[in-house]
Amino acid sequence: MKTPLQANTLADIDHRMNWEFLPVLADWTIAQSISLQQIPAPTFHESARAKFVAAQFRELGLKQVSIDDVYNVYGILPGSNPALPALMVTAHTDTVFPAETDLDIRREGDLIYGPGLGDNSLGVGGMLALARTLSALPSEFALERSVWFVATTGEEGLGDLRGMKAAFATLKEDIGAVINLEGMALGHVYHIGIAVRRLHIIAHAAGGHSWLHFGRPSAIHTLMRLGAEITQIVPTALPRTTYNIGMIDGGTAINALASKASLWLDLRSESADELHALEGQVRAIIDRYNAEVSQVTLEVVGDRPAGRIDPNHPLVGLALGALAQVNLRGALESGSTDGNVPLTHGIPTVTIGISSGGNAHRLDEFIEISPVEKGLHQLILLTLACDHLALSGSGS
Repeated sequence: MKTPLQANTLADIDHRMNWEFLPVLADWTIAQSISLQQIPAPTFHESARAKFVAAQFRELGLKQVSIDDVYNVYGILPGSNPALPALMVTAHTDTVFPAETDLDIRREGDLIYGPGLGDNSLGVGGMLALARTLSALPSEFALERSVWFVATTGEEGLGDLRGMKAAFATLKEDIGAVINLEGMALGHVYHIGIAVRRLHIIAHAAGGHSWLHFGRPSAIHTLMRLGAEITQIVPTALPRTTYNIGMIDGGTAINALASKASLWLDLRSESADELHALEGQVRAIIDRYNAEVSQVTLEVVGDRPAGRIDPNHPLVGLALGALAQVNLRGALESGSTDGNVPLTHGIPTVTIGISSGGNAHRLDEFIEISPVEKGLHQLILLTLACDHLALSGSGS
């Protein structure tokens, strides 16, 4: 059996490991990430990228490689003690960009530009690099705990974490902790998953001609007034609560009264109760409009659960310690990631990064090359240290 987790476990592992392979591994990771980025993978259309990841899993020697109905890719590196709860390492494959997006990349000094490269091809590339490293470990570092690698889908936009929800439902009896990877989050440790609710609000009207029927209700006019009222809501600052009207659509012509128009509203909070209260204010506005004869309907199109682990949890301490071991000062964060799903079910989970970058969700998104070595270093350290972590769970 491994010795119990000690304060110096990370330093001990770091000292005993020969890290000469890191520069080559970092180059390989970037090359893999670019190969992934070149495969279009908008949310709900990740199948081609899933096939690429599955092929890599097999080449790296992972077992039980499979693709499920929502294009999640699974592979396991078996540990020597299958009775221990497994570690789950995840990274999402989908992007916010349409399939027809120009995915050309360019390098400028220490930066590589490319839509979706940092979010989240580099995260998946980091997961592949971890699998490659663990598969080739010297016997003295051989893991007792099995590691499940899962490339998930549906993390972005209206995907509503559908991939992670399906993956967790499949593996929840076997896993005791989760490390979730985001390409551009190096230096951050997400231990709080914020609650997210997404609403599609639709205004309806009879429509008509802009001149002949002036004065009749227009769905767009109704929607604009309703949206303006929503923007006057003042959410709580603590716990942090926000909203955003991200998209609007409707109408058929400039000279036609719109018969239908809609907006897409994103609500977020560190507190499920505050999120519920904010949604209640939105629903009250809609109810008032309906009482005034305007027809407005509402559809829930996203529901991301909230969850957290204590900042003093050993997994959080290991994640911060792994960053410190590579001379980076970690910052605790809250956010909406695939980590929300296991967190809400009480499974210790952290989301960490592989490098730094910027302009996420923009065509000029970029990653920094030089920090990738440190990002991989901290990921490998954290994973090896988790083999010493006492975790609850039924095991396999």
